[in-house]
Amino acid sequence: MYLCPNSNIRVKMNQEIKDTLKVIPQQPGCYQFLDEKGTVIYVGKAKNLKKRVSSYFNKQHEHPKTRILVRNIRKIKYIVVNTEEDTFLLENNLIKQLRPRYNVLLKDDKSYPSIVVKNEFFPRVYKTRNIVKDGSRYFGPYTSVQSVNTLLDIFRNVYKVRTCRLNLTPENIAAGKFKVCLQYHIKKCKGPCEGLQSLEEYNRNIAEITEILKGNISIIEKQIREEMQKLAGELRFEEAQELKEKLLLIQNFREKSQVVSNFGYNLDVFALEEDEQAAYINYLHVVNGAINQAYTFEYRKKLEETREELLGLGIVEMRQRFGSNSKEIIVPFLPELKLSGVDFTIPQRGDKRTLLQLSEKNVKQYKLDKLKKSEMLNPDQRATRILKGVQKDLRLKEVPWHIECFDNSNIQGTHPVAACVVFKKAKPAKKEYRHFNVKSVIGPDDYGSMREIVERRYARMLKEGSPLPQLIVIDGGKGQLHAAVESLQKIGLYGQIAVIGIAKRLEEIYYPGDSVPLYIDKNSETLKLIQQLRDEAHRFGITFHRQKRSKSQISSQLDGLKGIGKETKRKLLTHFKSIKRIREATDQEISELIGTSKAALIRQWIGDSNNKTEI
Repeated sequence: MYLCPNSNIRVKMNQEIKDTLKVIPQQPGCYQFLDEKGTVIYVGKAKNLKKRVSSYFNKQHEHPKTRILVRNIRKIKYIVVNTEEDTFLLENNLIKQLRPRYNVLLKDDKSYPSIVVKNEFFPRVYKTRNIVKDGSRYFGPYTSVQSVNTLLDIFRNVYKVRTCRLNLTPENIAAGKFKVCLQYHIKKCKGPCEGLQSLEEYNRNIAEITEILKGNISIIEKQIREEMQKLAGELRFEEAQELKEKLLLIQNFREKSQVVSNFGYNLDVFALEEDEQAAYINYLHVVNGAINQAYTFEYRKKLEETREELLGLGIVEMRQRFGSNSKEIIVPFLPELKLSGVDFTIPQRGDKRTLLQLSEKNVKQYKLDKLKKSEMLNPDQRATRILKGVQKDLRLKEVPWHIECFDNSNIQGTHPVAACVVFKKAKPAKKEYRHFNVKSVIGPDDYGSMREIVERRYARMLKEGSPLPQLIVIDGGKGQLHAAVESLQKIGLYGQIAVIGIAKRLEEIYYPGDSVPLYIDKNSETLKLIQQLRDEAHRFGITFHRQKRSKSQISSQLDGLKGIGKETKRKLLTHFKSIKRIREATDQEISELIGTSKAALIRQWIGDSNNKTEI
């Protein structure tokens, strides 16, 4: 047994592990951790194998999954390589081959199509998902099958490449073994099977197709224009027209490819976004200033992988998969990776900055779409994500599943009221909203009102044993917040519940005892949730205030008259419209409306208040 420093975690270190740690070299390479069954559970890379592998056993690990990993290690294997670059390549291959439990998982098991130029006489050009090392040339893979089909249609329409599987050797063609098919008659093939098209001409077409597949469309366009002008000068207008139609088709394809620069850039672009569970990486392959490939993928996190490490893994994976050998890679930050003969660039302006922004836009949209789809299936996931963001942004000790917000409302001190709104799991819990009539405050005293309602609210919750919130939001600046804190101190809750204030002017967040406010990103979900709480408390409070004010204004001289209830008063005012007309009405008119006994009470009241004013 081995005790990690500053930790209570005991790690099993058998003699084999101890012996391995003693002899492991200080060279770049890859290491494998095996469990008691001999299964590889983790593959890693290192500039210095001895230093990196030893670190798992001589320091405390904060991430719980890392601690579990270390507990399960029973054997260590390692492979020494020549360069740091080789470590990335080897690690990537080993992870894909072994799929260890604790390594990041690339969520992509798809087989993407490629275009092959077959190694044969009169080469065929077609779509395939299988790579065979027979001397054929493969281009791709392509993430869009539609793009592949578009390219193949262009080649068949422009260059008339054959689609048959005949063995078109010169000997077989000379022997007359084949006959032209329907493709020849519909002018989709020039009939090389009967020697109607020479091998030289066919190979020239294949060479142009190869350049297009490489992304060098501008070269082909230039060659076609020169040939077209030459034919026109020789008055061979029909042949020139055929070339013009070919040029138009190629230009149409070029327009469908997103051109980002007038300069002939050949480079790769990567952008990364991440959350707690995954990292999302976008890859753009640019050839001659046009985006030739675009792909976004996801890594599922397993341990404490840094974004630099994840970006490095993504770069190696994509360059291998798409066969890229670009000498420049555009990145938002430097990855944990070095490639010989390759420069990493973090552009600040210009076309390259535009490319990086495009890649960042795509990866952010991909992440957003994934979150939306996931949250549609699991609505609580959205609440969890938002509230963990609130915890992080506000530096709270725990996730605020239960939040309450307070607001005062009065007009020059009249009809003072307050409101408390309750959010649970980031959603309004309207059944738990509460109104307060301010009782102890006279005049316009917002601080006193806040002090009263906070004390009343939580004193009652303590008495009833109701669950307390994790966060209290006060609508107001430092003054209102201080008043709320005083009440919490009085009832012994200060320090047990996080409390903040939000000022309306600049939407700044105040903490108790801190004169410097916190400014949160205006577009962040944290600020949007706090604003929603504040606005809901204001709406709820002002509605109650208006009701109370209106009720006080809708009064009459009949209020308080014994024997005359609300319904009777309503009938009288609805029928006669005013107190004046009630006084002027006859006994019979009043009796017919409300009855004899109540009419007598009204008549007695009129006699006692002849000089009262009309409402």
